[in-house]
Amino acid sequence: MPSSRIRSFIAGVLVANSAPHLATAAGGRRHLTPLGGRESGPGINAVWGALNLAGGLILLARSQKKSGSQRNEARRWNGDLPSFETGYLVFAVWMAVSERLLKTNH
Repeated sequence: MPSSRIRSFIAGVLVANSAPHLATAAGGRRHLTPLGGRESGPGINAVWGALNLAGGLILLARSQKKSGSQRNEARRWNGDLPSFETGYLVFAVWMAVSERLLKTNH
């Protein structure tokens, strides 16, 4: 099984991918998804966005290790937070650049 930092990075990518699909659904627009292709409407985007968000949150939950001293106290992020943020940022930058150059969704 991958390390918690790798899971956190992938979770960041999934959470970042959920945002434009959920915004598309809320805005009643069309946006490319693997479920429905280029003409995916708001409903399909809502499902795809929710799946990505759920997958990211599940990965984050699984990356948490409960030690005996941490079970009963609020836990803070460790080195997984920068990994999550890096995954989110890498995906967001890649999408912004690819949309600007390839204009896939507009």
